[in-house]
Order: sequence, then structure tokens, then C-alpha cells
Amino acid sequence: MEIVLATRNSGKVKEFKALLASLGVTVLSLEDYQWVPEVEEDGSTFKENAEKKALVVARATGKIAVADDSGLEVDFLGGAPGVHSARFAGPERDDGANNRKLLQLMEGVPPEQRSARFCCVVAVGTPEGKVHTAMGTCPGVILQKPAGEGGFGYDPLFFIPEYGQTFAQLELNVKNKISHRGKAFALAANIITQLVNVAEI
Repeated sequence: MEIVLATRNSGKVKEFKALLASLGVTVLSLEDYQWVPEVEEDGSTFKENAEKKALVVARATGKIAVADDSGLEVDFLGGAPGVHSARFAGPERDDGANNRKLLQLMEGVPPEQRSARFCCVVAVGTPEGKVHTAMGTCPGVILQKPAGEGGFGYDPLFFIPEYGQTFAQLELNVKNKISHRGKAFALAANIITQLVNVAEI
């Protein structure tokens, strides 16, 4: 059984493959389907964007497709950047620029007001047009400067007090257990397993 991850983000592909390794499925990505165009994320919620991507890619490839939409919600910024996390500093999806903009907006904000959370919605779509979703969140704090070389996106600024490290410092297996994406995928894995089992009957 092959499933397609509706992304070309190498960081996400690496995490997704680790999260899905136990399911015994072949994990492909949009790198394997260069002719499938980028899906415009024009929804107002993570759920809308994830569902749209999963369904478009499932129909285009004829395979079960898994998509996520995730982002950072900073309380001091009223929940921003939210669904605009990837393009916070512009359409180029530049992680460094996004982090610099976040730090500028949070300059001088005291530690007790730097609470935030990562949110993730995973959608599992079928070529027949059915879609199922799962959601996960992970609370943390925005640091005043980056720490760590791992991960991607806002990981170097997202500090987990219980572990004393940022997402960029945590081992991948630890991050996958506690992260928003890990929690959402743990729920979505059950959905994927059921769909794979039905397809094999």
C-alpha cells in the first residue's frame, strides 16, 4: 500500500516517515509527483487547508493522501501568525525571515507573556472524495533568541519548559511524541490503518 504525503517540505517528509514507519506502508511525497501543482492554502482554518490539500492530492494521484496544516499561535499576538505561519514574513516561506519578524514583534515582551502553542490538523483523503481529520496541539514559550540546529520553521524559538529545550534541540523521537504534529498523527494513524485494512480486503 502506498500513501502520498501532500507536501514537498523535506523536514515534514522526514518527520512523517518516522511517524508512519510502524504502519508498514510505502510513504511517497509530492517530490514523487512533480506534475501535481501546489495547492493554494486559502482556508481560514488549519482544518480547511488540510482537508483541501488531502482531497486534491488524493484525486490527482489516485492514492490515499495525507496532508497537514499547522502553525504557531502566539498569545501576545492574538493568535498570529496562525494559518499564515509559513508566509508570515512574505510569500517566499523563508524560515529565517519568519523567525526574525516574530522576534521583532515580541521584542521587550516579558517571559510570562510569551506563551504560545503549535497547532496541527492532519487530514486523510481518499480518491473517492472522503476525508477524515485529527488535531493536536503543543504548548510552549517563545524565546528571545534561537536555540538549536534541528527541526525547521519556528522550532529554534519554541521552548518546551518541561524538557528545558526548544523543538530544534530535542531528539526527533522525543519531538514526535510530544509535538502537535506527533499528537495529530498518532490519531490519524488509526484512520490510515483502517483505510489500509479496508483497501487490502
